[in-house]
Amino acid sequence: MTSVGTMTTTQERPMDTIARDAALVLAGSFAETLNNGDVDRFDAFIAEDYVNHNAFVAPGRAGVKAFFAGFLAAFPDLRVTVEDARADGDTVVGRYTYRGAHQGTFLGIPPTGHAITMRSIDIWRVRDGLFVEHWDEINTLEVFQQLGVIPPLG
Repeated sequence: MTSVGTMTTTQERPMDTIARDAALVLAGSFAETLNNGDVDRFDAFIAEDYVNHNAFVAPGRAGVKAFFAGFLAAFPDLRVTVEDARADGDTVVGRYTYRGAHQGTFLGIPPTGHAITMRSIDIWRVRDGLFVEHWDEINTLEVFQQLGVIPPLG
């Protein structure tokens, strides 16, 4: 048993190299799916009963597909870069940068034409080769400022 801050995890055995490589492929598949603009590819690596702890995304794989279909419609030139990815036990962590121009309605915001750079840190729990649970941190305030819907602070 390992304690980190207030989180406690149990690790039965160290993750072997093959499992780690497979988990890291999942992190890359996430970016590749968005870069190809094909949300149906999520079927290959996101569990049907996916639990997402992001308030903007509905539950399940269907919620992920619906959210990203809308995101890609709003930012059709979206490019996602994997900045870093790590795997340990049943956990995969990815750090991503998203870039695109706001050309469609996004979260009720009409198209502004403004370019955005969004950063995220995503944490997934993996089971049977699929993402089953997700947490993320996104620079949402900066994105809304880049879109011009929230004034810069200060």
